[in-house]
Amino acid sequence: MKLAEALSRRKDLQKRIAQLRTRIAANVRVQEGEQPLENPAELRVELHECLLALEDLIWRINVTNMQLKSSSGVPLTRLLAQRDVLTMRISAMRHIFDAAIEKENRYSRTEIKTVTIIDVKGLGREIDSHAVHLRQLDMEIQALNFSAELL
Repeated sequence: MKLAEALSRRKDLQKRIAQLRTRIAANVRVQEGEQPLENPAELRVELHECLLALEDLIWRINVTNMQLKSSSGVPLTRLLAQRDVLTMRISAMRHIFDAAIEKENRYSRTEIKTVTIIDVKGLGREIDSHAVHLRQLDMEIQALNFSAELL
């Protein structure tokens, strides 16, 4: 199995676990004399099996990630860390950008006027540059995911 497939299965298992939690919670209490729509005990067995499968899959993904390196020799775990931090950086910069371009509503000339004190165009260009880098980094990670066998 390729790493990309394992990542997809992990996501599916996580969704399945969330659904099972909801279904169990919906069936643990019934009106006296009634039967639940689903047997909570059977659902708990299925939940347990899904959790064990997820644990094994996460472990195998982590082991594989620790072994993989990009064509330039950078470990996949480093690339993942870079992607996560770059995503946070872009988010923070967009928040700053949005605050800088926010329109001010003044109802009269006597109200206090505010001005933007940063280079909005420069910040926009910087965000765009980081976004390009993020896309390139993500493509490099995806290429590794689709080419590497899960250990």
